[in-house]
Amino acid sequence: MTDTRTPAQRYEISPDPARLDAARIHHWLSTDSYWASGRTREHQDRAIAGSLNFGAYDLATGEQAAYARAVTDHATFAWLCDVYVDRAARGQGLGTRLVTAVRDHLAPLGVRRLVLATKDAHGVYAGTGFAPLAEPDMWMALHID
Repeated sequence: MTDTRTPAQRYEISPDPARLDAARIHHWLSTDSYWASGRTREHQDRAIAGSLNFGAYDLATGEQAAYARAVTDHATFAWLCDVYVDRAARGQGLGTRLVTAVRDHLAPLGVRRLVLATKDAHGVYAGTGFAPLAEPDMWMALHID
């Protein structure tokens, strides 16, 4: 029988924190991302512990192939961050499926504002409904060094 699933459908997306491969996540983010380069394992573990986490797992091997986390109050607001797809799994729509799963998980909780920042994946996020801020002059940030 021929497998008719798309490449992205060959992964299961789960918010179960027990399934996360924390060592793999830390390696991905600390060595292959522009936003978390050099992040310590201790910092990454604390970030995981304080967030709603999602993993994408290869249905054939069970191996984690992607990760995303949302910092949220589970009621009104969430910040989507640390979205990462393993290089071997890129270009198959998995990132879009992962972001869609996060969005769809948060919607029934009443979360109405989901924000993120990206330098290079605007197309992925636009495909799931994200758009530039309507009133960016309302937003402020405090960077603590």
